[in-house]
Amino acid sequence: MIALKEAKIMKELLAEEREIMMMRTDGMDEDQLAWWKETKADIMARKKVVREARAASAQGPLPKVECARVFSVRGCSICLNIFDSQAAARYHRSACQYSRAAPMPKGGAGGRAVAMACKMVGGGSDGSVDLCARVCLIGEDETVIFQTYVKPTAPVTNYRYEVTGIRPEYLRDAMPLKLVQRRIQDILCNGEPLWKIRPRSYGRARILVGHGVEQDLERVGLEYPTFMIRDTAMYPPLMKTSKLSNTLKYLAQAYLGYDVHTGIQDPYEDCVAAMRLYVRMRTQAHPRDYASGSGEVQNNYPAWRQRELERMSPEELLALSASDYYCWCLDP
Repeated sequence: MIALKEAKIMKELLAEEREIMMMRTDGMDEDQLAWWKETKADIMARKKVVREARAASAQGPLPKVECARVFSVRGCSICLNIFDSQAAARYHRSACQYSRAAPMPKGGAGGRAVAMACKMVGGGSDGSVDLCARVCLIGEDETVIFQTYVKPTAPVTNYRYEVTGIRPEYLRDAMPLKLVQRRIQDILCNGEPLWKIRPRSYGRARILVGHGVEQDLERVGLEYPTFMIRDTAMYPPLMKTSKLSNTLKYLAQAYLGYDVHTGIQDPYEDCVAAMRLYVRMRTQAHPRDYASGSGEVQNNYPAWRQRELERMSPEELLALSASDYYCWCLDP
């Protein structure tokens, strides 16, 4: 609950920051410029407080020295399992289904999943406002479905060439954002009206895969049902034990066995890494506990039951509750 509140506050601060960064300062008088600087400093200070609160709540207790020693001898740092003996752990590590030694499953040509990645350039007076400048979508067979440069909706002040490889001439005749939105939505919905898409009965709509895909959708200006999104940055088995996200660079190196983001970043490369992670996690062999991994229990109760819940003991509440975690192995 605390994390959700912090995320909401941070989202509001980013919106305020974006609004003030879009203001032109060259036409301001002395008082207006002083107000602009004071407001910007206040937003930065509040963002720092939120980041510190988020970091403090995510750290949690550190492991005991003995636990760390045992794990270093009999544990697998990839799947986080602990084994009865050092020999068993050594045998497991050589063929861990998460590691690069395990065979990489292939997605089908007719798969329902689509991976998306975007690259941003900077807007605003200091180039800190993210503007979508390039987008790529691929299928499960890793073929490109749609790829284009995007005409930014605001003046670009930092092309971030060292990371994006984007030059001004690439965006001069780029596709307008409105047309990009329409093309992406047509690909994702696949002829299915957005309002008809329901959990566990997707119809023709496609599953959207990505790393930090919620941020990509926000920058493109699109909305898509949360239950149709598979984000490798937010999937519990791919996150740190502190519930913080791993970078795509780390996940590709640890789970897929190759390096990404070694120079100029290509959105196609991000799409391929995210899709391979999704396919690997979807096809992993493990005991299926449908009661805890189906994601069907949302722990939602009508308002008239609130008093009844408040009178229950912690043990009774625990008996009623269930995990809302959804395992990707249940995807069609």
